[in-house]
Amino acid sequence: MKRLISYFIKYPVSVNTLLTIISVFGFIAYTKLTASFFPLVESRNINIQLVLPGAAPEELEEGVVQLVEEKLQGVSGIERVTSKSKENTASVVVEVEKGYNTSTALEDVQNAVNGINNFPSSLEKPIVFLVENSFFTINYAVSGSNIDLKALKSYARRIEKDLLRHDGISKVVLAGFPQEEIEITFDDVALRRHNLTLEQAGLLIRSSNIDITGGSVKTSEEELLIRSRNKGYHAQDLENLVLLREEGGAVVRLKDVAEVRDRWADDPNRIYVNGKPGVEILVQSTDREDLLKNADYTKAYFAEFAKQNPQITTTLIKDQSETLNERKELLFENGFIGMILVLILLSMFLNARIAFWVAMGLPVSFLGMFIIALYLGVTINVISLFGMIVVVGILVDDGIVISENIYWHFEQGKSAIRAAIDGTLEVIPAVFSAVTTTMVAFSFFFMVDGRAGDFFSELSTVVIATLFVSLIEALIILPAHLAHSKALANREYKKNALERFTDKVMYVMRDRMYAPVLRFALNHRFASVLIIVGLMIITVGGIKGGLIKFTFFPNLERNEVPIDLSMPSGTREGITNDRLLRIEEAVLSVNDRLKKERGDEIGEVLKIERKIGPNTNEGKVNAILIPSESRNYSSLELANFFRDELGPMPEAEKLTFGQASAFGKPVSVTLLGDNSKEINAAKNELKEAMKAIPELKDVVESVESGRKEIHIDLSDKAYSMGFTEAQILNQVRAGYFGYEAQRLQRGRDEVKIWVRYSEDQRKSIKDLEDMRIKTPAGLEIPLKELAKLEIRRGVVDIDHLDGQRQVTIESELRDKNVSAPLIIAQIKEEIMPALLAKYPGVSPLFEGQNREALKTQKSAKFALPFVLISILAIITFTFRSFAQAVIILLLLVPFSLIGVAWGHYIHGQQMSILSFLGVVALIGIIVNDSLVLVDKMNTSLKSGVPFKEAVFQSGYMRFRAIFLTSATTIAGLAPLIMERSFQAQFLIPMAISVAYGIGIATVLTLIILPVFLSVWNDIKRQSLWIWNAGERPSAEDVEPAIRELKSENDDLD
Repeated sequence: MKRLISYFIKYPVSVNTLLTIISVFGFIAYTKLTASFFPLVESRNINIQLVLPGAAPEELEEGVVQLVEEKLQGVSGIERVTSKSKENTASVVVEVEKGYNTSTALEDVQNAVNGINNFPSSLEKPIVFLVENSFFTINYAVSGSNIDLKALKSYARRIEKDLLRHDGISKVVLAGFPQEEIEITFDDVALRRHNLTLEQAGLLIRSSNIDITGGSVKTSEEELLIRSRNKGYHAQDLENLVLLREEGGAVVRLKDVAEVRDRWADDPNRIYVNGKPGVEILVQSTDREDLLKNADYTKAYFAEFAKQNPQITTTLIKDQSETLNERKELLFENGFIGMILVLILLSMFLNARIAFWVAMGLPVSFLGMFIIALYLGVTINVISLFGMIVVVGILVDDGIVISENIYWHFEQGKSAIRAAIDGTLEVIPAVFSAVTTTMVAFSFFFMVDGRAGDFFSELSTVVIATLFVSLIEALIILPAHLAHSKALANREYKKNALERFTDKVMYVMRDRMYAPVLRFALNHRFASVLIIVGLMIITVGGIKGGLIKFTFFPNLERNEVPIDLSMPSGTREGITNDRLLRIEEAVLSVNDRLKKERGDEIGEVLKIERKIGPNTNEGKVNAILIPSESRNYSSLELANFFRDELGPMPEAEKLTFGQASAFGKPVSVTLLGDNSKEINAAKNELKEAMKAIPELKDVVESVESGRKEIHIDLSDKAYSMGFTEAQILNQVRAGYFGYEAQRLQRGRDEVKIWVRYSEDQRKSIKDLEDMRIKTPAGLEIPLKELAKLEIRRGVVDIDHLDGQRQVTIESELRDKNVSAPLIIAQIKEEIMPALLAKYPGVSPLFEGQNREALKTQKSAKFALPFVLISILAIITFTFRSFAQAVIILLLLVPFSLIGVAWGHYIHGQQMSILSFLGVVALIGIIVNDSLVLVDKMNTSLKSGVPFKEAVFQSGYMRFRAIFLTSATTIAGLAPLIMERSFQAQFLIPMAISVAYGIGIATVLTLIILPVFLSVWNDIKRQSLWIWNAGERPSAEDVEPAIRELKSENDDLD
């Protein structure tokens, strides 16, 4: 290491070459980094799609889903399995354990499903696939006056095709129109006249509507293909199909006995933007694509499309790149201000020329980090940008220590090159240990499970990579620049007015304020320790008493308020749309009031998107807000305004305002069991109890109440005539649901041909009772003579978690000051005991944010000890003293929580999981100052300074370095902490933990650490006095630095 450092210091051209390489390749790497909203996380969800036409949820649960769940029990690497059984379809979601190979898990799941040989014969082939990550990027609506939905769909298809041609866009989703189909409706009388059933009619259509080849004719000159082109793709093409021939020879065409028409399927899929119907074009980005570039291209495309098609109105609904750019600008702005503050502090308290070269480490470190980030697949996102802000103040720490030491050696009369070499080599152990401990502390995030680990592992990558490059810069580039700069060219350097002023400030801070306090603390050690312990007790009391509040995860600000509505299952589309219009009117009413308050014509709601679907009883109103920087209210506050304006809607089954964060709902309780009646009864009681908690809002359950069903129970007469349930119900299904006669590929659309009764014959229960059921012998008997019809409440879907039935009740918090952990504790202590006593077959599981928090806490039980032990080992190797390492960790880590807790209280923030992640990151940072102080004490002891004076001098002589390293880190984070914008609130708790923790840790390091070292010295002397039977050693003899010096001298002898 000595030779390497000496080489670069003596030959600056080598340093400049290295600097150029880092700068050029760093800039190229930065231009190639892609942008995403959050860090890219490998998908760990495997989906199994199961389709059993005509099956009820119970049938799918018992005959299909349970078979899959049982088979998956033997598959390795599975964290848990959830399933949902619905009418005709079911889906099973397999969550793969973090760290387990997803490709292996996918193959094992596929083999397990394929190995099931007792599925129902009518089950379609199961589809097993790994869910690909895709992220919303931007969406538009196209509409036009006097342009029908089919024409709008055609325009949308054209746009989709154009966008997919662009290199970088691979996912475009269209919405706002149902599937197209061809409906052939028969009159029951006409069918009976021709002795046909619907199924027979469907088979005849399928056999007549064909396009097939019949071989070829080979003449002497050419080969001619034989083909029948009698396949129609539209309703008018099918009307003349010949169904059958009558006895007299007359043919019966389809149009003679049925009405044939092209139509939209009954499934609702409608979109309205600001009250106007339209078709939505939604662009998504995958892990490999750049969100910002895709959004920019899409906006440019639609601008050109609007010019070329003036008859079409294109409306930008939501642009995720705006939110990402807002956060990027916010973080860049705060990072830039933080960097300026760091530079000001360096210039004020260091030689201006030295400060310049120390500050040069910032861009060099970031450029080097970009090279590593590109290789590791890091993107430009909210978390990685936050990591850059966190590291701004830390980067200059090693540079400050090295440059200060070099300058001190220069002042001792050494040449510039010798001062650079000696000054760098002397502090290598402390600097290397300081940077390494910080890197180890941030590695904690790589070992954290859950969404927090997924998100903040990228922060660790950014910080560790930047620190790694900064260490190289501080040890090689900085000393070389200082050695050949004007900073060390003149020993008679005359300070300017600012430098003289800051010297006076430093003199007052160190000599007039700090030194007397340190002397007092060392002379009154018991009182000093008592003060810090008292502050810790007060802090714990503030936390226990609820003065300092906790939550799982802070609220993430959004530029929209989604309002989701679910009416009772079976509600007609028109009724659902009417309720959605009421919600839309409430949003408009609130915005009108906000317009007056703001004094403009926009208010805080930019657009309103209304959607109906995917079922007739479901819909959404999405209030698209103006950018958060321009708003007076957060999205959470606006959601509360909308709710209050709308008032109660008792007919709605679910009505939620706002959207769950990436970490889930703050309060989510899942009830598990095997007895569905017991689960439902417990669910109803729990839901009512949660609604009675005033701090909660939007209390909803995961399972809808079943829609009304007409149950058909066969009579004895039906059985005596040889009927089975399947024979009768297949005929009923063909008439009322439809018989699928054929599937056609019409362009990109798969169009189904359905044969069913006309709508006039499907309007009442009486029509069903009068329906003619055809016997195998050709007789026709009314259904009411063969079966009893009864209306019952059915099941919409059945949810499973790890093989057990589950129902989830979840809610949002009424405002951001409500503590989710306290609410969950209240549910556990006040509601659950009585509920579980009444329903012993039910077991609760707290999901949502609580589950994510538990995953983080569980993984932290290994990760945190690993980090602490690693840091302890590094400090021990540096000082060759286990006791000093323990004192540093025991003093700084627990007592730094004083600053963390009260920092949150001062800024009105709740402590959260992210706050504690900040504390872990803080561990590595705050150890740095103590390393510098203890290293100086050991050096002074070896040079013959008495122990008490060495302890005092270690704080006095390292005051400037410790003050500057702490002040620069705090300055780097201060703009973000003081930021009032809504978008910054998510990151502020972590910034508060680091900044305030460092603030209190600086006081601990400069005052309490010397006190602890002095107390420990007395304890060692007293122990040895007892051990040696009255022989008391000197204060210096018990110090590891002196013992080490004696060993070194012995070796020399």
